[in-house]
Amino acid sequence: MITRGEAAERAPVAGLLLAAGSGSRLGTPKALVEFGGERLVDRGVRLLHDGGCHPVVVVLGAAIAQVRGAVAVRNPEWRSGMGSSLRVGLDALPDEVRHVVIALVDQPFVGPEAVRRLIRAARDGASVAVATYGGAPRNPVLIAREHFAEVAALATGDVGARPFLRAHPELVAGVPCDDAGDPADIDTPADLSALRAAGRPAQAP
Repeated sequence: MITRGEAAERAPVAGLLLAAGSGSRLGTPKALVEFGGERLVDRGVRLLHDGGCHPVVVVLGAAIAQVRGAVAVRNPEWRSGMGSSLRVGLDALPDEVRHVVIALVDQPFVGPEAVRRLIRAARDGASVAVATYGGAPRNPVLIAREHFAEVAALATGDVGARPFLRAHPELVAGVPCDDAGDPADIDTPADLSALRAAGRPAQAP
């Protein structure tokens, strides 16, 4: 007989990469931006795979691209903002997935150890876990299937899981990831230049 804990250990944790935006302030879709010799979308897929997620789903929109190692789905309403992409991504996950780790395409210095720590938090019983840096919640975020419907209902406009997290602080397990990368994101050409100049920060293996 398989115990509940054993079932949780065996249940797959999916990865969901949100990469549908046009990058209006950057001047080009972020998914296609080259960073460190690879496109940001490929870097994001690798992050989730290396962190232990399977399968990995990528939500595209403004740009359509071939993505290896992931299931790519298109959000036809990508112009409405991140909320619609999150809803499309959650809906695309296989039924057997019990948890999902959600990452953003524009944070190239988030490390796979952050994803591993979120998955460990789920194995330890957390239904919602958020990577923190300097004590502040950022990304990635892990959410259990039991919350998918409410997360989707609250994800409107250009916000993703944030309204759900704010509505249910009692569910959120903060997972310190200060030594597992940097959540700096790319919104403008200046951001991109600064992160390219900074190079890859030290990350936990």
